[in-house]
Amino acid sequence: MHPFSVSDDSLLAALRWRYATKKFDPSRKIAASEWKTLEEALILSPSAFGLQPWKFLVITDQATKEALVAASWGQRQVADCSHLVVFAYKKDLGMDFIDQNLRRIAEVRGVPMDSLDGYRKVIAGTLIDGPARDHIQAWNQRQTYLAFGSFMTCAALLGIDTCPIEGLVPAQYDEILGLAERGWMTGAACPAGYRAADDRYATLPKVRFEAKDVLEYI
Repeated sequence: MHPFSVSDDSLLAALRWRYATKKFDPSRKIAASEWKTLEEALILSPSAFGLQPWKFLVITDQATKEALVAASWGQRQVADCSHLVVFAYKKDLGMDFIDQNLRRIAEVRGVPMDSLDGYRKVIAGTLIDGPARDHIQAWNQRQTYLAFGSFMTCAALLGIDTCPIEGLVPAQYDEILGLAERGWMTGAACPAGYRAADDRYATLPKVRFEAKDVLEYI
């Protein structure tokens, strides 16, 4: 057994318990120690080429959360949650950002930058001079969804509720959070906290297609 593994039953129980929380209890806050774990989980999220073309804005200021309600189609989850995570992605991606990532690799792994020249060419050949160049914003946004899904799963394993929110106005989020002038764009948001006792959706059976309808073994 892998030394870090959870049991099959525990994993599936957490995923069955998780749901898109419709009503948060505003009086309950995520403990600092647990948030530190989720913060690290965000940092450890996977991305293509390991580039991490994202910014995670963690909002706990109540006034800012309230200001985002109207930009979230009136969904109160963004204000009533403990922590609101906004998943932002880079508007563009150039060699300067790629080199920033490579410098970090060299620093962490203790290798010279020139040893990464081949990898640099591969990345540039795909994202700068290759097929992804014409839709780089969409490519960057897709990376944030890897972090988005990972975050919700990790939260569920800790017994923390979340709600994925795409129902928002990105430009309004960008304005409120001052993202545009810094080269970032809002992709999605994820309130995190604890479900209210009277959220009737918490007890509804989870509806998914049967395995035979979505799984194919070849």
